[in-house]
Amino acid sequence: MAKWGEGDPRWIVEERADATNVNNWHWTERDATNWSSEKLKSLLVGLTVGGPEGSCEVTEVSKLEGEASINNRKGKLIFFYEWNLKASWTGTSQTGVKFKGTFDVPNLSDENDMDDLDISVSLDKDEPDTPLKGLMRTAGAQKIRQALDHYVDALKTEFTQGMILPTANGVAPPPTGPQSRAQLNRTQISSPSGTSAPPSSGVRIPTCKFSLRETFQASPAELYRVFTSQEMLQAFTQAPAAVEAEKGGRFRLLGGNILGEFTEMVPDDKLVMKWRYNNWPCEHYATVTLSFLDRSSETELRVEARGVPDGEEERTQDGWRRFYFAAIKQTFGYGARLF
Repeated sequence: MAKWGEGDPRWIVEERADATNVNNWHWTERDATNWSSEKLKSLLVGLTVGGPEGSCEVTEVSKLEGEASINNRKGKLIFFYEWNLKASWTGTSQTGVKFKGTFDVPNLSDENDMDDLDISVSLDKDEPDTPLKGLMRTAGAQKIRQALDHYVDALKTEFTQGMILPTANGVAPPPTGPQSRAQLNRTQISSPSGTSAPPSSGVRIPTCKFSLRETFQASPAELYRVFTSQEMLQAFTQAPAAVEAEKGGRFRLLGGNILGEFTEMVPDDKLVMKWRYNNWPCEHYATVTLSFLDRSSETELRVEARGVPDGEEERTQDGWRRFYFAAIKQTFGYGARLF
C-alpha cells in the first residue's frame, strides 16, 4: 500500500471521515424511477390553461411507463430517463359546457430536446368537436412542455444531492458530465427545496459577470410589478414563492430553488438584488440589477449580473432567458422582439 502522499490521489481516503468515494472516482448509480413517477404526476395534475375558448385542466395521469436513473463516474453525472405517458384533461367552454379528452407524450427521454416532444391531444370517444381541443394543442402543449422541463431540471439537481461528494478542497465539482449541450441547457432553475446548500469552502470563489437585454410589450410599472408581486411571480414560475417587496426584504422562488434579497428598490425604474441558486456555494450571492427603460409602446429590461460563480454563467443566462423572460411573456402576453 502506498504511503500517505504517494500514489494516485484518486484513491486517497484519509481526507474524508467516512472514506466514501473520494474525488468521486468510483461508479455510483441511483434509481430515479419511483421518484420520477411521483414528480411527473405532481407537475402535470392540476395544470390549467385558459383562453377565449374557455379553460382546460389536467385531471389525471392514467399511464406512466418508463424508467429513470443517474450515474456518477469520475465526478461526472450521466442522466438516463425514458417515459411514455398519457393523461386526461377536462375542458369548460365559455358557456359552461364540459368536455373530456386525453393527451399522449410517447417520447420524453434524454435523447430528445424538449421542443421535439410529440404531444398528441384528442377528445374522448363520442365527444363533439370543440375549440378547446385546439387550446390544448397550442397553449396546453406549451404548458405541458414547461412542466416536463421542470421535471428534467429537478431530476438533474434535486434528485442528485449527495451523488457528487466534496473533493479534497471541500467543494463538490459542478455536475456537468458528458451530456449534450441541449441536455445541459435544460438544467436551469433547480435545486432541492427544504435542503441545505453545499458548505462553504472557505476560499474566494472565482466569479464572472454578464448583461442581458429584453423588450416587453408592457409599461415599466407593469413589468416592475411582475418582479415584486408574489401573485405574479407564482403565476409565471408556476411554483410557490414568498416575497417581501421592500428594501431588505427577502424573496424565495420556485419552492426555495432561488433565494435573494432586495437591496435597492426604485419603483418602476430599478431593482437591485442579492440573487442565488440554492445549489451555489453556501451564502454566495450574485448582485443582479434590473433597469426598466420606457421605450414608448414597450419597456426595455436590462439585467446586469455580477459575482456569478465561474462555470455558472451560461446556465444562469439561459435560466433568465427561459424561465424569466420567456415565461413572463407567455404568462402575461408581454411578447416582444429579442435584441
